Amino acid sequence: MKPFTLRSKIVVLLLLFTISTIVIFVTIQLYHELEMINSYKASEAQILSLTVENIWEKVSNLEIPREMKIIMIQKKLNSLEDTKTVRGAYILDGAGEVISTSSSRYDTKRADSDDLSILKQFREKGSIKGDIMIDKPKNKLLFYIQINNENETAILVRLFFSLGAFADAFANVLTPAIIIGIGIAIANIILGVLLSRMVVGPILFFNEAAAKIASGRFDLRVTVKTQDEIEELADTFNYMAAELVKMQRRAENANPLTKLPGNIVIMEEVEKRIAAGTKFTVIYGDLDNFKAFNDKYGIHKGDEAIKLCSVIFKEAVKHCGNSRDFLGHEGGDDFILLTSPDKTESIAQYIMSEFDKRVRSLYEQEDLQRGHIIAHDRDGQVKHFPIMTISLAGVTNQHRQITTYGQVTNIAAEVKKKAKSQQKSCFVLDVRTR
Repeated sequence: MKPFTLRSKIVVLLLLFTISTIVIFVTIQLYHELEMINSYKASEAQILSLTVENIWEKVSNLEIPREMKIIMIQKKLNSLEDTKTVRGAYILDGAGEVISTSSSRYDTKRADSDDLSILKQFREKGSIKGDIMIDKPKNKLLFYIQINNENETAILVRLFFSLGAFADAFANVLTPAIIIGIGIAIANIILGVLLSRMVVGPILFFNEAAAKIASGRFDLRVTVKTQDEIEELADTFNYMAAELVKMQRRAENANPLTKLPGNIVIMEEVEKRIAAGTKFTVIYGDLDNFKAFNDKYGIHKGDEAIKLCSVIFKEAVKHCGNSRDFLGHEGGDDFILLTSPDKTESIAQYIMSEFDKRVRSLYEQEDLQRGHIIAHDRDGQVKHFPIMTISLAGVTNQHRQITTYGQVTNIAAEVKKKAKSQQKSCFVLDVRTR
């Protein structure tokens, strides 16, 4: 198996999506869980403040020294710490001195920076609001309670609460995270299987079909009924295979010298236009005095004359014709060009003009000066043959109905005789209505 197949890429992408989704979910849930825990602790601190104040009211009514009252409050704070309701607590007097703590862990004599800010507020306003302070770096929540009566100096009780611990929050989030993760994983597995069948499967199918076509099976066709782009791809694939058959036929039928399509393709192109009801003109080109030239100068020179003719026909289509015009080579010095009636005359004039100019380059200077060559005719008699010209015969369905390729060739044979009767390059177009 290849290391980076499309299937493996889909698997990796779905895996990354699963992991990232779970991480995002857990992160969001942890944040909300910590916020809920801290909110709960803040509410708990408000309730405890009322509890401590109630205890102080009961204790303050007792006829005992102030120190005993503080000890009684301290015992209550110790019980709160023992039950893990609070993390710790201590009592401050108005001067900032620690007069009692809930345990030895908070054995301190002076107020810290948080206490000092509260004491400043207390001195300026004579009371504190009991606001909650959060110290995230130290992971603690602070709550101050002011307790006093009419005859005694006010004191402050500072309660410590632990902020929401990551471990506690994670424990609460773990179970839903596992359930969500399993659900996402199952959904992605199903999605991966579907994508593999819908995308990877057809690609492998087309790849196998393409390999078979490359081996020469141009008759192969694929059938896909998905009513989507995959089906459109199958139709395009079948169209490509059909076009390859045509290209193969054209290649097998092409003239080896000019590489232009031969008789079979020429017939198909003419019949295609007849079936479509398109107005067209077929121009037949034939070189005059070619045999005499070929006999004197040899086959190699004769091939040069034929290639020159094909070049001129191609140029005529390029400069004067249409993009869908067709050029074929029946063999020897016979060429066929299919165009539209409106381009016929300009194409014919271009071919004759260019051929008459360029054909002279194929002759020796002596023959050009004489204006002819000396060669034997078909009967073996020595004759003078003029410099080659080209005869063009045009057959069109613009003036009468043409229904078969055979009808085209018959008309062309008649028109070609008339064109070749001229002693120069000539174009004759059949305009008969019958």
